[in-house]
Amino acid sequence: MSTKSHAIVMLRRNFKHIARNPTSVFNAVLMPIVIMLMFVYMFGDAFNVGVDYIDYATPGLMLLAVCYGLGATATAVNSDMTKGIINRFKVMHVSRGAVLTGHVVASVLTNLVAIAALVGVAFLLGFSPSASLLGWLGAIGIIVLLGFAAGWLTVALGLSAKSPETAGLASVPLVMLPFFSSAIVPADKMGPGLREFAEYQPFTPIIETLRGFLNGTPSTGDVIPALVWCVGIALVGYLWARSTFTKRA
Repeated sequence: MSTKSHAIVMLRRNFKHIARNPTSVFNAVLMPIVIMLMFVYMFGDAFNVGVDYIDYATPGLMLLAVCYGLGATATAVNSDMTKGIINRFKVMHVSRGAVLTGHVVASVLTNLVAIAALVGVAFLLGFSPSASLLGWLGAIGIIVLLGFAAGWLTVALGLSAKSPETAGLASVPLVMLPFFSSAIVPADKMGPGLREFAEYQPFTPIIETLRGFLNGTPSTGDVIPALVWCVGIALVGYLWARSTFTKRA
């Protein structure tokens, strides 16, 4: 079998594991929706963002949906490494790269399902983007790129962890980081110190790029940093994952 065929087999295997784990499905798909309902109905009126809060919050919650599924990916990768599954694949002459690629692609596809569900609920709550077809394609493109980058970084974290439990905890900073960005409130409304952190951390330009595409007003000043951050994170995650996998497998 070719490396591509191996990757497809690994992808199918990962989806079977996801389907058998209701907790991972909840975290990846339903939890972002719960967060959306909480912020829109409980806190939405408290934020003065200049537009309907659902329109402001949805792009940030789309990014949050990407992050919420990462813990399951890190745990699955580490379980493969620590429970002898990788050694079985080696005996079966399965491509090493296919194992990692299968986890990353499964993570990206899960993200897309979660975001589709989230956007569907957002429309029910009054979400009204003014994006053109190109705007939607741009938003989908940046989401896929972010999911790909976060997937490789999460795989690297999972490979580096000592146990599945610590692998799941290793992804917590990635889940928390969007809350310290412009996802929930504009960065310029935050206090000193936190405002600067929110402005210069990687998720803020990605969120603002999503807002720009969905509002029909993408800004080069946001798009270029967002692309640079995504490509940089993907490259670091990929090199780290391959290096760790080579040492431990």
